[in-house]
Amino acid sequence: MFAIVEVGGKQYRVEEGREVVVDRLSAAEGDTVELRSLLFSDGSDLRLAGQAAEVKVTARVVEHFRGPKIVISRFKPKRGWRKKAGFRSGLTRLEVKKIA
Repeated sequence: MFAIVEVGGKQYRVEEGREVVVDRLSAAEGDTVELRSLLFSDGSDLRLAGQAAEVKVTARVVEHFRGPKIVISRFKPKRGWRKKAGFRSGLTRLEVKKIA
């Protein structure tokens, strides 16, 4: 049994008992969140959009962490101008508790 959920404008395939990493959520660690379901399948039945909205996906926030560093560098040729910056995105690990 799996579902496709939308979190922060992105879609993720989730299954009960599995963990999924999404963009940072405002919920605190240990909180339970409800995710919007777009598609649901239990092996024999496939529900799309409107029918899948009836399916409730609940998950627990396991931890908040930061992703790997992405290095951004810019330069202008013939001028000796260089700029280097780094960025680490905030991420949240969710444990899917129930798909009902």
